[in-house]
Amino acid sequence: MSNKKKKICMVVQDPLTKGGIAAVVNGYRGSILEKDFEVIYVESYKDGGKLKKLFKSIRGYFHFIKVLLVNNPDLIHIHSSFGASFYRKLPFIYLASWFKKPIINHIHGAEFETFYRNTTEKKKRLIKKVYNKCSILIALSEEWKARLKLIVSEERIHVIENYSMICNDAVKEKNKTEPNNQVLFLGEIGKRKGCYDIPAVVQKVAAVVPNVKFVLAGTGDIEEIKALLKDKGVEQYVTFPGWVRGTEKDEFLRTSDIFFLPSYNEGMPMSILDAMGYGLPIVSTNVGGISKIVRNGKNGYVCKPGDVNEFANCIIEMLKDKHKLKDFSTASYEIVKEQYSLETHLKMLEELYTILGRNICEKSI
Repeated sequence: MSNKKKKICMVVQDPLTKGGIAAVVNGYRGSILEKDFEVIYVESYKDGGKLKKLFKSIRGYFHFIKVLLVNNPDLIHIHSSFGASFYRKLPFIYLASWFKKPIINHIHGAEFETFYRNTTEKKKRLIKKVYNKCSILIALSEEWKARLKLIVSEERIHVIENYSMICNDAVKEKNKTEPNNQVLFLGEIGKRKGCYDIPAVVQKVAAVVPNVKFVLAGTGDIEEIKALLKDKGVEQYVTFPGWVRGTEKDEFLRTSDIFFLPSYNEGMPMSILDAMGYGLPIVSTNVGGISKIVRNGKNGYVCKPGDVNEFANCIIEMLKDKHKLKDFSTASYEIVKEQYSLETHLKMLEELYTILGRNICEKSI
């Protein structure tokens, strides 16, 4: 048997793109994955205006065709979401299928109801046709596997959860320093992430913890949220630093006491896993795979989406009880350290590559 590295063509976003997909893939770059396999990245998307996005997609399609013709990859690993992302990935899936390449479609989408359940029969047929051209779908949680079973057969769906970049020194610092009543949100500021519920939560928390600070780091409906905060007279409790990454993101994760994500739809949010890797207790919702990583009463709380009273009560409870805050902090860190490390994630991914490669060899005999 040849010891030559298998070639993986991975269809990804530009590394500086905002959001969870780019965050997941950025952890692959320079990792053991690139030592064990020859990984060829094809970028198909970047943030910006319509023209910038269009040109990026077109360049991605031509690059992909070149990779298929020149590099002859053993398999294709596509990172995709729902909505516009689904249509952007159509050419990649059809091209890979025409070249008879096995396809792994790594599904990062969150709004399944809009994407599939509540759409037209014509679109449902298209989604089924496209997804069934893929050898394997990767789901981010068992809940998402159950949903994707409506589209493809169960044996094609593998669950590989997202991972946390663990920051040991930040956790040690947290255990030594006093809480400062800072609550952090990271992500797209909009309805899906529950941001329109945040002003009511701020109002309720500030009434009990007057020195509380909320940091909403991200881009999106900032002016709309600011207007709601102003209407409630609590704008002074909230800052909007914009989209943060690198040292700025690191600083907010180090200096915050609680991570707050009141989402209505999620898969397995990288933002929560990142926060847990810094030892942050979590207040979030019981959607997607969140309940698997946020254990009620152990490292935080999960509430029903939109339940502003419960969100506020959970945040107040932790800010008023320093011992609970530290216990939850330690628990968050231990959960991701034991079960959600990058190493564990990559091992599962490599096993999937190997299984697909073995199946290819068996079919060719």
